[in-house]
Amino acid sequence: MYKISILLFASVLLFSSCDSTNKVQKTPVKEMTTNPLLEKWNTPFGVPPFDKIKSEDYLPALRQAITNHKKEISVILNTTEAPTFKNTIEALEVSGADLKKVTGVFFAIEAANTDAVLKETSKVIAPELTAHFDEIQLNADLFKRIKAVYNQRKLLKLSPEEQHLLNETYKNYIQAGVNVEGQNKERLKEINKRLSSLSNKFGTNLLDETNSFELHVTDKKDLGSLPESLIALAANESKKRGHESGWSFTLQRPSINPFLENSPNRAMREILFQGYAMRGNNDNDKDNKAIVSEMVSLRLEKAKLLGYKTWADKVLANRMAEKPQRVYDLMDQLWPSALEMAKKDRDGFAKMMKNEGINDVFRGSDWRYYVAKVRAERYNFNEDETRPYFEFNNVRDGAFNLANKLFGLSFKPLKNVPTWHKDQQVFEVLEGDTHIGVIYMDFFARESKRGGAWMNEIRMQSNVDGNYVTPIVTNNFNFPAPSGDKPSLLSFREAQTVFHEFGHGLHGLLSNVKYASMSGTNVPRDFVEFPSQVMENWMSEPQVLATYAKHYKTGEVIPTELIKKMNKANSFDEGFRTVEYMAATYLDLNWHTLTSTNKQDVNTFEKAAMDKIGLIKEILPRYRSTYYAHIFSGGYSAGYYSYLWSEVLDADTFNEFKKTGDIFNPQLAKKYRAMLAAGGSKSGMDLYKDFLGRAPRIEPLLIKKGFLEVK
Repeated sequence: MYKISILLFASVLLFSSCDSTNKVQKTPVKEMTTNPLLEKWNTPFGVPPFDKIKSEDYLPALRQAITNHKKEISVILNTTEAPTFKNTIEALEVSGADLKKVTGVFFAIEAANTDAVLKETSKVIAPELTAHFDEIQLNADLFKRIKAVYNQRKLLKLSPEEQHLLNETYKNYIQAGVNVEGQNKERLKEINKRLSSLSNKFGTNLLDETNSFELHVTDKKDLGSLPESLIALAANESKKRGHESGWSFTLQRPSINPFLENSPNRAMREILFQGYAMRGNNDNDKDNKAIVSEMVSLRLEKAKLLGYKTWADKVLANRMAEKPQRVYDLMDQLWPSALEMAKKDRDGFAKMMKNEGINDVFRGSDWRYYVAKVRAERYNFNEDETRPYFEFNNVRDGAFNLANKLFGLSFKPLKNVPTWHKDQQVFEVLEGDTHIGVIYMDFFARESKRGGAWMNEIRMQSNVDGNYVTPIVTNNFNFPAPSGDKPSLLSFREAQTVFHEFGHGLHGLLSNVKYASMSGTNVPRDFVEFPSQVMENWMSEPQVLATYAKHYKTGEVIPTELIKKMNKANSFDEGFRTVEYMAATYLDLNWHTLTSTNKQDVNTFEKAAMDKIGLIKEILPRYRSTYYAHIFSGGYSAGYYSYLWSEVLDADTFNEFKKTGDIFNPQLAKKYRAMLAAGGSKSGMDLYKDFLGRAPRIEPLLIKKGFLEVK
């Protein structure tokens, strides 16, 4: 669950999750007589004309947009006027409009509804885009103009946002390597190209291996107490895969997790569990171990060329955390308590299993099954009781209602706008009669969509020279689709995901800045998850649940007693959730604090890293190295800790709302909105201090997780 930014193109290539398969030998190139991607979009609110765009349009449009951008950069370089903020810094900011337009659409659709042509386009264009932005950011003559303006900064009468843009532009060019010289600069370009290609290949391998796995079940008793809606989904999957009967389970979360929770067949649970855990690690043509090893080595080499000790030092220089040790310090505060809690739960589960007459070692594939048993026995809670109250449209409306309560927003369905898939929903976002933006929502899992949930920005808000551009954002999920007369009923965690990604969406929609590079979610990575995670606090509050958790058949509001049972049951297993997440965070940091460029044996390195923190064998890191898309085909390398860092902020923030006695406190909501509106026009810490008047406090998070008693 994360957001994808499409503005910083040199980085955005690493956010792409798909690559080409070897089956596609050549990408069709469409003649550039007309191309809907480059034409003016005469659509409602300027949304992309998805009904006119073909997969073959993207590559020629991207290449033409690169050519157009080069011409604009040439104008900036060759002007005879002395460098000024307007003709250099702002000119760079607004350049590349065609490229921003095309990549905003391409990277959104390539992640959510890919095909063979789009995969091949991604493979081909990734190194070309990398080379293009290297030409810009490593251009010494261009940097001379930037530096000339920067050296005058104290004499210029710039607004705070303009000053921040100047500072960030100067810093970004230095950190990109503009001062690296000679052969080292050429090597830097080679590394950048190679990293973009490896990242794409990692993502395609992962998608292909995930889609190829199947567990086919023929005996209904092996389904256990799986909800009827998910049984129907598995039956449909079985037919899609060519079986006349039975039920097929995949490695997509809506399929694997319910099976692990409900199936009494230990052997089948183990097959599915290992299928998930071994993705990219099967010594076949989709194996990612060599890619991981090479990417880690190249990142470190790049960091050293830029003057940093490690890749993590380079990445964190622009984050709230600033240094790797500060991240380790935060994690080390929570790890012992979380691990102890997980061990206690593990021992309890193992005892339950033995009491059932199973004289075998308790395994990771048993964990979710016994969590479900404990919730049923200790809390008298079965998730099937709550699913009818979390029909996906109702949950969506709950998120909309919360935005109305906090910020006065309303959401108008747009029925006649083009979409990239028939299942998409599109809404105009309004404040009174004022148009704020557009949000696309794509709820259901399919093979053309990568796993997980995410937000991206097709068009970012800006306001240069009085030209106010409103945002277009997307939310993307992988929920089970409706099947026959069975609606899409969500688990509590899936409902939580709707609010999480919608929080990212609001961050983009409520932006009100001058420059697109500072709008919405263009904030430090360890700040960006804060506005999404804080929404999760509201969604489980009884007065919020009452607005959307309604039985899909009767309209009955979820009963108070069921809410209490649900919240108590969901608070159980916090040890597991924290441990699996933090183990992945430690793994990320261990990879990216290496100081030697020697290539590592991936499995050996991972085992040593997990042994070092004492991870128990029954829990895997949330992402093992070979399917760790966040850090090897996403933008979170040396940054997966961001969720924990942001948890400190979101727990502290919601605690402030609760202390007022009104979780919708209008004065606090107004301050919170002002922080969202500021986007990335200030540092993360400055944004937070402007909001609450102080630095964040960790105590509310420790209390929330049960690691600290309330005094």
